[in-house]
Amino acid sequence: MPLSECSLEMLRLMKLKSVEELFEDIPKDVRVDGLRLPDGLSEIDLRRELTSMMAPNRPASSMPNFLGAGIYNHFIPAAVRTIALRSEFITSYTPYQPEISQGMLQSLFEYQSFMAELTGMDVVNSSMYDASTALGEAVLMSHRISGGDRFLLSRAVSPEKKMVARTYAKGADIRW
Repeated sequence: MPLSECSLEMLRLMKLKSVEELFEDIPKDVRVDGLRLPDGLSEIDLRRELTSMMAPNRPASSMPNFLGAGIYNHFIPAAVRTIALRSEFITSYTPYQPEISQGMLQSLFEYQSFMAELTGMDVVNSSMYDASTALGEAVLMSHRISGGDRFLLSRAVSPEKKMVARTYAKGADIRW
């Protein structure tokens, strides 16, 4: 099959002579000669066909993950994507313009409102939206409630989160 102008341009920009050169690092015994798919499939039929073809494989998400430091499989409820993609949270402005923050400010307001309603509290700090700052806030809150000046954290807490909590604790003279 002849290469398109786009493919030829891509190879030229990558300083490659052929598609074969592009894939030369992949051992020949594991390469496949394209996907055997019927012509003219609808999107849903193509998705079903590809899902069926991939069924024997084990995805990375089904394997143990030993990365640590907060990098692990998270359950993200379907509602999160739906809410995050609402038009009032997204702007067409480039990131250097202050208007881009409007979507984030709206998200934080909605989060605080929901958490206040859920917990029955009058006020909810928006820094609890993030795991590290939530831990720091928890350190300060437990200090205020208990009056103690010493705080313990599990070894399982990531080093990055511990550093944030220590920073919060240092300002309140809480020992580690």
